[in-house]
Amino acid sequence: MQIGIIGLGRMGGNIAVRLSRHGHDVVLFDRDPATVGKVRDRTEGGRGIAADSVADLVGKLTASRKIVWVMLPAGEITEAAVQELAGLLGRDDILIDGGNSYYKDDIRRAAQLAEKGIHYIDVGTSGGVWGLERGYCMMYGGTKDSADHIDPILDALAPGKGDVPPTPDRDKPDLDPRAEKGYLHCGPAGSGHFVKMVHNGIEYGMMQAFAEGFDIMKTKNSPLLPEDQRFDLNMADIAEVWRRGSVVSSWLLDLTAEALAKNASLSEFTGEVADSGEGRWTLEAAIEESVPAPVITASLFTRFRSRTGNNYAEKILSAMRFGFGGHVEKK
Repeated sequence: MQIGIIGLGRMGGNIAVRLSRHGHDVVLFDRDPATVGKVRDRTEGGRGIAADSVADLVGKLTASRKIVWVMLPAGEITEAAVQELAGLLGRDDILIDGGNSYYKDDIRRAAQLAEKGIHYIDVGTSGGVWGLERGYCMMYGGTKDSADHIDPILDALAPGKGDVPPTPDRDKPDLDPRAEKGYLHCGPAGSGHFVKMVHNGIEYGMMQAFAEGFDIMKTKNSPLLPEDQRFDLNMADIAEVWRRGSVVSSWLLDLTAEALAKNASLSEFTGEVADSGEGRWTLEAAIEESVPAPVITASLFTRFRSRTGNNYAEKILSAMRFGFGGHVEKK
């Protein structure tokens, strides 16, 4: 298939390259022409075509149903791109937002574009800088027709079944087999980003639990404790042993172990931990639904506090964020 990709940052560029590796043609645009050239050169089989504007990108799409994937920061930048594309795409064309937009914006955009016959799909995309090789876990919302049409693209981006053991009792007609490959049509427009939003809220809580636990262990040699109760524990070794058969083993723990093996003091991190919006939106949804979410709430507020003074726990958080998403602390 042929697809246009707007926004060639850490994830957008890798998405384009991965699609080219699976035989898809990609038309590329970024506001930085040098970035367009670099990503085009990384695509395989001559399947990358450079565009010098959004209009040029749409013009170079030759399929009967044009597909454009927007991979831009949530908010005004994505909104501007969607509105520009609304004036360039035609009936039955498909516009995909693969960033981390607010799901209520998706609902509004889908309704607006539907008036012109344009299909809108919101794809919550998880995989960070590792997605090029590992594949991307994707949760998406939109009409069944448009979702089915782009299935070959999503299948190429997804991790596939790999060596993950199958879950027992999944041979039921109401369970989607695509979930086992790492991608899932969640429902109407907005549902994909809603599920990804909650995914990121859970991620906040998991990261916070690891961060606090390692801080407790690191501080076990505190002079405030009786001398016979002080332990000088090796954080890198503990992270590594937990990776091997522990019930808390996970990719987040893998990233923690990698960071600690490199530098156990984590001195390259300040511990000022940003939040990218999804944690706040998850709490807003919890409030609207009257669902208690104390762990996610506490983890978000801890990120706020980290910007006014921080400790080893926040450095652990920063190390994990850098590991999975290449997030660099603000200077």
